[in-house]
Amino acid sequence: MRKAYLVSAIAAVLLSGGAMAKDVNLAKFHSDMGDCQSCHVEGKLKDINKTITDSQTHENAQCRDCHGGYSELANDKLHFDPHTSHLGEINCTSCHTAHAKPELTCNNCHNFEMEMPFANSKAKKKWDGDWNQEQIRKAIERGPVETVDVIVVGGGSAGFNAAISAKEAGANVVLFEKAPYTGGNSMLAAGGINAVGTPQQKKKGIEDKVKWYAEDAMKGGRYQNDPKLVQILAEESAEAVAWLESLGANMDDLKRSGGARVERTHRPSGGASVGPHIIDTLRKAADKRDIPVRVNSRVEKIVLNDDKSIAGVVVHGRHSGYNMVAADSVVLATGGYGMNKQMVAYYRPTMKDMTSSNNVTATGDGVLLAKEIGASMTDIDWVQAHPTIGKDSRILISETVRGVGAIMVNTDGQRFISELTTRDRASDAILKQKDQYAWLVFDEQLVKKKKMVRGYEHLGMLSKANTIEELAKITNMKDLPKTAAAYNKYQAAGKDEAFGREDMPLNLSKPPYYAVKVAPGIHHTMGGVAVDTDANVLNLQSWKMDGLYAAGEVTGGLHGYNRLGGNAIADTVVFGRKAGENAAKFALEKK
Repeated sequence: MRKAYLVSAIAAVLLSGGAMAKDVNLAKFHSDMGDCQSCHVEGKLKDINKTITDSQTHENAQCRDCHGGYSELANDKLHFDPHTSHLGEINCTSCHTAHAKPELTCNNCHNFEMEMPFANSKAKKKWDGDWNQEQIRKAIERGPVETVDVIVVGGGSAGFNAAISAKEAGANVVLFEKAPYTGGNSMLAAGGINAVGTPQQKKKGIEDKVKWYAEDAMKGGRYQNDPKLVQILAEESAEAVAWLESLGANMDDLKRSGGARVERTHRPSGGASVGPHIIDTLRKAADKRDIPVRVNSRVEKIVLNDDKSIAGVVVHGRHSGYNMVAADSVVLATGGYGMNKQMVAYYRPTMKDMTSSNNVTATGDGVLLAKEIGASMTDIDWVQAHPTIGKDSRILISETVRGVGAIMVNTDGQRFISELTTRDRASDAILKQKDQYAWLVFDEQLVKKKKMVRGYEHLGMLSKANTIEELAKITNMKDLPKTAAAYNKYQAAGKDEAFGREDMPLNLSKPPYYAVKVAPGIHHTMGGVAVDTDANVLNLQSWKMDGLYAAGEVTGGLHGYNRLGGNAIADTVVFGRKAGENAAKFALEKK
């Protein structure tokens, strides 16, 4: 009865266009129907924080109990349905707030003008952790409120892989994520995971070698990579794909990414984006293993004992405040600093005004935490610009779109470089064009092979026409018809006489035709915390910092001066697993 009443009441609000009396919020709406237990376990209490956990588990369970899951809330009549986004079934409280104005999480990257219920409520108090040193000191003085074996900081692919691996190694583990939902930059990954020697390659008759994988990665990184890390990535890449599949992922499709000599980028069948699929798989795997994943929990200090061994961390919870959690091992999996403008300006000033494709969580927390306790950094000033970020948005156009067959042209419609070159060279080439942006051009053949392209169309990013000539007119690319004809000729002959593109799987012949405007933007920070081949963090003397591990984009050394597409997810899986396993081993041996 309660569910039926609540649903009908919310429906009335939605049908009225979301109009509500000023400052009538979600909390008052629910309390008017019954009591505060819709959110607070013990009802109305003076100390609200005692009735709400940082992860807001009870509240979100209540939301689902009344409204059902996201599949039940899906509405295909909406132009944009936030309940079917690539973020998956994130917490309801990521958008809806009891006592304040709701905020559409999607607008961190997009600009959807969507009316939400209770939009006239008072603005929500901003929280992103404030690194209050006095509160941190007091938390350490009070001592730990909880003790575990392994703490994982960061809820992207590297963090989840570390946590699951530590758990399977027998450790008691907890994962902290500062955002209201997990996923990090991994959630936005569009391409795939590079691997060599997989059944998928064998099935397609693709010859590949660990040596080739390593050579391609080294060449892409301008030979500034740590060859020992690259060798491990190559050798354990196939096992990484098998691991993901064992957890329930589908990695059946194969494509070729820039800088690779063969098809070795594995992704879900049907051309779906790899990031959302992997994160959904890892979330379920962590839940199945009863791993505590606590969101709204920002780690602001790594605490050391007098002998410099790991004592634990100080966590700033959205509701619980500052508390210390003890552990013998910590894994940093916090991602890069591509959304921290101050850090970009300091380390790479030439990119300080450049847009970024990164998740808003990519603020370099792990670098700051590690530096504070004496960790060494490597390649910290090397920041990768991805050549194909939507010119008028922060949306990444996956490298695999070029790999599948799109051509890249300048504002006059002329090709100017091989589409399969490395990201740094493609970015440099675009910036040398007169307007410093380019177009990706493709046809319906590619759209059918690359499902994610429909998403770009849905977001209004694509220009569309029934003929190449019409597309040229719409986009003012006067030379596009001539360029398309020449490319089709090269594709038919199997030889790109203009720029030596080695792989041309599609021509431009099936209408409708599409174009999307792209420009370089910050995509990946290659540098970060220095680690060894065991994912152990190194100090300024390049000695192991016992009990401290790191994996993923927070680290440096693996990718050199330029990362190849498909190697980031491989990094998060291979070294995320290694960090978790070794962190567990270290902690358990101390008992």
